[in-house]
Amino acid sequence: QVQLVESGGGLVQPGGSLRLSCAASGSIFSINAMGWYRQAPGKERELVATITSRNTRYSDSVKGRFAISRDNVKKTMYLQMNSLKPEDTAVYYCNADLEVGCSGYGCHLRNYWGQGTQVTVAS
Repeated sequence: QVQLVESGGGLVQPGGSLRLSCAASGSIFSINAMGWYRQAPGKERELVATITSRNTRYSDSVKGRFAISRDNVKKTMYLQMNSLKPEDTAVYYCNADLEVGCSGYGCHLRNYWGQGTQVTVAS
């Protein structure tokens, strides 16, 4: 069973830092694009950052404060969040395009979501 599991969320004071992790497990042939999204209460889910083998992209609201990275050997993606603000409070979800279900006919590219981890920025 292929799954993404986030960890690292919690309560932090404004100006503080947190590092989120997203570990992919299961029968995965390869990992294509990965990304972090977040959803605050009463708001739609929004893109935070994405990473491919070629580049990284950030939303304007986190640019310069957050850094996305990945370890392909560990099949894990990270989000280093610095200078956190109360408006960063949300449930953070990881997302990934994974090649799975490989056979002699090839693999299937599937999109997966993690279960989410709560980040609360408050004093």
